[in-house]
Amino acid sequence: MRNVLWVIVLGLLLVGLVACDTSELVTVLREAAQEGAPTDTPLEPTPTPVVIVVTPTPQPAMQPAAIDIEEQLVIDAYARVSPAVVCVTAPQRFGQCIGSGFVIDREGHIVTNNHVAAAAEELLVTLADEKTVPAVLVGADSGTDLAVLDIDVPAEELAVAELGDSASLRVGQRTIAIGNPFGLERTVTTGIISSMGRTLDRDDSDFQIAEVIQTDAAINPGNSGGPLLDSRGRVIGVNSAIFSTTGSNSGVGFAIPVDIVKRVVPELIAEGRYRHPWLGITGRTISPEMVEAAGLTADVGVLIFGVEPGSPADKAGLRGGDEQIVVSSIPMVAGGDVVIAIDGERVNDFDDVVNYLASFTRVGDVVTMTVIRDGQEIDVAVTLEERPDNR
Repeated sequence: MRNVLWVIVLGLLLVGLVACDTSELVTVLREAAQEGAPTDTPLEPTPTPVVIVVTPTPQPAMQPAAIDIEEQLVIDAYARVSPAVVCVTAPQRFGQCIGSGFVIDREGHIVTNNHVAAAAEELLVTLADEKTVPAVLVGADSGTDLAVLDIDVPAEELAVAELGDSASLRVGQRTIAIGNPFGLERTVTTGIISSMGRTLDRDDSDFQIAEVIQTDAAINPGNSGGPLLDSRGRVIGVNSAIFSTTGSNSGVGFAIPVDIVKRVVPELIAEGRYRHPWLGITGRTISPEMVEAAGLTADVGVLIFGVEPGSPADKAGLRGGDEQIVVSSIPMVAGGDVVIAIDGERVNDFDDVVNYLASFTRVGDVVTMTVIRDGQEIDVAVTLEERPDNR
């Protein structure tokens, strides 16, 4: 009976130690034999047990998330340009950004918005290495909302942003914005070009800001003055404004195109101001209701309401309206010339006039205005002058 019990004990030990090392199992059996084996029955040799070793399934090593081509473009653009982006601040703001800017040359010139530069009498600039230095206002222009600052920093310590071009941009193209929204330094956001050739109304003038890029890349307070980039990291615009009912990003942001920057900034550096070409007319884009009410022979173009006395348009003989009409319950002036082209470029709306003057003309240029007068198409040469009071 004792032998039977001993066999059961050995069986249980084998089951419990099935995963153990063989040497350990033999040691256990020998100790059991010395302590509990019957003295009148010799311990028979025990065959070497079959050891089953359970090995955990190896887990694959954690791999970094795959980066696709589109993501890599943004990563590369940010790495390339963010060192050139600065925080514009003021002593009384204790380092908090009031706007953004970016370095454009080794001489220490920084492009930002006019409304950023005008926010304080004394300005400071914080570079990517956290160094803060005084900034001097070199020149500013409210008509394009551009300004140039200058800092005294060794050239080798400056990263410079590369300027691209905006004439070849297309709606739907990728955009990358870098700036300091809400003081969060060197934040990057992405989107696309939503539209081109917008005009922005100004609070300080009846004149508009021309040729504006619309983007849905997130732009918030503090982004103003920062660069808008293409997918290759080239500057295509200067972030300037948002359209929002809350004061925060709503997916409708605006940037001054870099081709305008290239026209304006050299004059700001050299002269401290920019001379805007001036025509001197007021008018409105023709609508179907206006065609019927005013008896127009053109259904596309700009109806001139008024010509400012002494303006280039006045000197050239362009005509404003002289009769009052009502169109959709709105009083208007009819009887003036209808502008249908400038220098052979078709005019579909008033924005076309504003954008053409801003992009392709300078003070002193002569432009040919094609108008319809009394049912006849005629050309009128106009010599552009500087916008009065630089408005």
